[in-house]
Amino acid sequence: MSDLVVVNCRQVVTLAGPARARTGAEMRELAIIADGALVARDGRILKVGTRAEIERLASANAEIVDAGGRVVLPGFVDAHTHPVFAGNRADEFEQRAEGATYAEIAARGGGIRSTVRRTREAGEADLLAAARRYRGWFLRGGTTTIEAKSGYGLTLEAELKILRVIRELGAEGSLRTAPTFLGAHEVPDEYRGRRCDYIRLLIEEMLPAVWREGLAESCDVFCEPSVFPVEEARGILEAARALGFRIRMHADQFSADEGSLLAAEMGADTADHLEATTERGWTALAAAHVQPVLLPASVCCLGTHRYPAARQMIERGLAVTLGTDFNPGSSPTTSMPLVLSLAVTQLKMTCAEAITAATINAACSLRRGGRVGSLEEGKLADFAIHDCDDYRELPYFFGRDTARAVYIGGVRQIC
Repeated sequence: MSDLVVVNCRQVVTLAGPARARTGAEMRELAIIADGALVARDGRILKVGTRAEIERLASANAEIVDAGGRVVLPGFVDAHTHPVFAGNRADEFEQRAEGATYAEIAARGGGIRSTVRRTREAGEADLLAAARRYRGWFLRGGTTTIEAKSGYGLTLEAELKILRVIRELGAEGSLRTAPTFLGAHEVPDEYRGRRCDYIRLLIEEMLPAVWREGLAESCDVFCEPSVFPVEEARGILEAARALGFRIRMHADQFSADEGSLLAAEMGADTADHLEATTERGWTALAAAHVQPVLLPASVCCLGTHRYPAARQMIERGLAVTLGTDFNPGSSPTTSMPLVLSLAVTQLKMTCAEAITAATINAACSLRRGGRVGSLEEGKLADFAIHDCDDYRELPYFFGRDTARAVYIGGVRQIC
């Protein structure tokens, strides 16, 4: 493979810095190179520097890419998605506009269980075709890596089917995936009134089968009093950890602190949502070095107006991370630029903090910080050329997916 040289970049936003998630004032340090350039070889970054420095390194047969005076960023790392499902819930979207709440819709058979029914009926090929469509949406926003959860099957067969689709999607090489098993997303209809039987199925059959087939690296639980209360969630997560799974959690989306306290107790990699978390939860997460994954698009879509307290989390030294929460019900968006806009306008993060949260911090939350999330020597050449003059334009001009070209491992995916 010949060298890939990207020149004529208004800014190369490298995120170069400590080999870990960034906290506090570090989140504002983007290590930008003005009039920058980069060279990649064999899918990895060889050097990032000024245009003059890089042009001297280019081999005679190098592929030269003119960025046209645009901004180059690491590929976004979306730390929370649910990308494999059948159908959509546009009908529920309209019902919420007419006044129905998320809980009311779920109580009458909608919500997660509605998608579960459709996903169980869908064939693996159909689910993969839909996931490929969504992959294109992620790429157009500049995203190159996603954390990809199951959770819309809730039987052993259906969960394995979803995870196989995630594996195939990642194997195709056009979008990197970090698979997470989320069998504890909801109690399915056939186990209503038999919760203990479903939890036994999760622990004794689902988790061992997923681990045995190597289909997921993490286990997630939707920890809420109305879904999986703390004691149930703890039992599932302890079984997962004993097998070797890493831990991620849906925590404190609707009720305060119990989920975040359990995430801290379990030494989870992340606690996601945290809309209802208070000082008690923030303190516990900080002490346990659990990364918060904040999902403002979900709050926006549900119209709840209760956004997580990002500023307080940053002030307490938490390595805040962002994700889209792409799913068919509460956050049907793949757009990380939209999430950046919401992070700035609603979470009151600075533009630089939001960029950090969507790149290197997200990569570290997936234990991929040594490979992706910043543009540094030796890392994978995953980056996007964005149609803007300054990185702050990404959240400023909201509603745009700005990527003009996206590269994964030095190979162009879209133009």
